Amino acid sequence: MIWENSLYLWLLTLIPAGIVLLWWKSRQVRAIQKKYFSTELFSSLRKGFWPLGNRLKTISMLAGLFFLIVALAGPKIGTEVREIKRQGIDMLVALDLSASMNAEDVRPSRLEKAKFEINRLIERLRGDRVGLVVFTGEAYLQSPMTLDYSALRLFLDIADTEQMPSSATDFKSAMETAMDAFEALEDNGTDAAKVLLIISDGEDHGQSYDEALEALISENILVYTLGVGTAEGTTIPIYEEGTDRLIGYKRDNSGRVVTTKLQSQTLRSIAGKGNGEYYSIERGNDGIDSFLARMDDLEKGEFASQEYADYKNQYQWMGVLALLCFVVSVLIPSYKE
Repeated sequence: MIWENSLYLWLLTLIPAGIVLLWWKSRQVRAIQKKYFSTELFSSLRKGFWPLGNRLKTISMLAGLFFLIVALAGPKIGTEVREIKRQGIDMLVALDLSASMNAEDVRPSRLEKAKFEINRLIERLRGDRVGLVVFTGEAYLQSPMTLDYSALRLFLDIADTEQMPSSATDFKSAMETAMDAFEALEDNGTDAAKVLLIISDGEDHGQSYDEALEALISENILVYTLGVGTAEGTTIPIYEEGTDRLIGYKRDNSGRVVTTKLQSQTLRSIAGKGNGEYYSIERGNDGIDSFLARMDDLEKGEFASQEYADYKNQYQWMGVLALLCFVVSVLIPSYKE
């Protein structure tokens, strides 16, 4: 049991105080009786007095006061299951801008293919708010939630691996930035489904993201993932700045050419825990049509409804009992003819 307004329960102290007051008054009456009246005279003056009825009247009044105070406190007992229908989507796309996204195992490159598919996604949206987070070892809100899809496309176009200070990947920072963006949303009067779409090749070099993911789950944010790349992997080309002339391949600290592969297991795990689904793009002609179909379902609310359990308010029953006690108190006579 929980209480809507538990402070009212302090009023229950009035009941024992009232009992003590009635007991003291009764003693005072008996003392005056013995001092000024004989037992026979007092009985004749109170002819027809019904002690039991008077006692029941007092008990009913005190019981009514008890139930009234409990009703004011708003007791909630048991559970009430309600169905919630969501309307539309508030979506945040988290785009990996680590150096490995320049790999060309998916043509023209992992990053360019991801940006192309995000543009396809934007074209399908109708009145849904969407924002963009870019991340590597750090994360930034490139575009806050907006209905201005043209502005979002501009932010998407300038997204590039060179704009980030780190070339590693940290999903924790992306999730924390996404959480901040969702918390900053103004209520638009609808119960829109909240969706985070993480697009990456799955290479995670950051800290554990479990706590950040749990925070998203606790706010009913659905986390979907999209893997871009191939399991076989490839090298990461380096082009001369401002041109398409290949000048080499990315190397590690030992001077060896780096090979990057799609780490789908990490992305599958994130989507599984985040109540979403994992999708992949492994070839240039692959798309995100399955994810787009899922978004259509969420917009219609078909899969966005959920059962919500809450404590059921029971104050009305306490109010009825209080009323009955007061009625009984009025109806019970203190005198019999």
